[in-house]
Amino acid sequence: MLPAAALAILGACSAPNADTPQPPPTAATSAARPALTVEVTSPQPVAWSRSIPATGNVAAWQETIVGSEIGGLRIAQVHANVGDRVRKGQILVTLDDAVVQADLAQARAQLQEARAMHAEARANGDRARRFQPTGMMSQQQVTQYLTAEQTAKSRIELAAARVQLAELRVRQTRILAPDDALISGRAATMGTVPQAGQELYRLILQGRLEWRAEVAADDIGQIRSGDAAKLKLASGETIDGRVRSIAPSIDPQTRNGIVYVDLAESAAKSGMFASGEITPAAQDTPHVLSLPQSAVLLRDGFTYVFRVGPDKKLTQVRVAPGRRRGDRIEIVSGIADGEHFVQSGVGFLNDGDLVEVTAATPAASPQQ
Repeated sequence: MLPAAALAILGACSAPNADTPQPPPTAATSAARPALTVEVTSPQPVAWSRSIPATGNVAAWQETIVGSEIGGLRIAQVHANVGDRVRKGQILVTLDDAVVQADLAQARAQLQEARAMHAEARANGDRARRFQPTGMMSQQQVTQYLTAEQTAKSRIELAAARVQLAELRVRQTRILAPDDALISGRAATMGTVPQAGQELYRLILQGRLEWRAEVAADDIGQIRSGDAAKLKLASGETIDGRVRSIAPSIDPQTRNGIVYVDLAESAAKSGMFASGEITPAAQDTPHVLSLPQSAVLLRDGFTYVFRVGPDKKLTQVRVAPGRRRGDRIEIVSGIADGEHFVQSGVGFLNDGDLVEVTAATPAASPQQ
């Protein structure tokens, strides 16, 4: 065994020296540092009127087919083409009227003949009525003269009716526009012989178009006649409209109802498909909270924002987004007024990150 004096010397040699420099502290013992520098924003209340989405086809307000009322006559002249705007009473097609003009002349000649025969029969009737009291003419002969007079009068009326019919057929050789309209189709060709009722023109009455918007059954009850509508065509053009009527029934298959919207003058064509929205006029517009769209992160199929705590530590919060307007988005649930959230750059952040906060750029007033 070592003597006690040796043990004392060994202990003195192994003791640390106060003058010996110590190693630097490890990263675990150093203070946590911010991951990024961020700007913060607070939710802003907005009063956005609720717009109901809808989709549907553009169609003619009223479409009519114009055809010939008489058949067997050749088309002599075509006066209008597809795309033309026509006025009420304007001639669209002229039929060859040679046959009906001959029929009219014959009917007028028959009327003149009937009038001449009636004049003779009336003279005989007057003579019979004059001599009947004297007994110079038998009762049978008097009856014959009076009957012939009535028959001649009826023949005049029949001949006059035939003249009217012939004159009507002559007028029908001029096929006219039934109203102010836009021609959307033409089947009339010069030289052909159409049959009665055969389609010659297809017209959009008054050139008016409508949007037959399909609206979900849950929303259609909020729409009233006169509500404003705005639709967007595939070309990007937007068109203003006004609700004219609402269909009284719902399609049992799609669970959608039809809203008929009158459209303003535009480049829209019948048959186009359009999407848009209808804004009910009379409604309460509650205030909702909104954030800039740059503050919202879509991750794993869900929507998140990052709330900045008093200790500058981030909390990832799942929210329910709503409508978008301009650069702001409605937040239906998940946030409260007065809280602070990261304004931009959220794609580089994670839950629990420590950040450095700088003054946020003043946000523009949200759209109402």
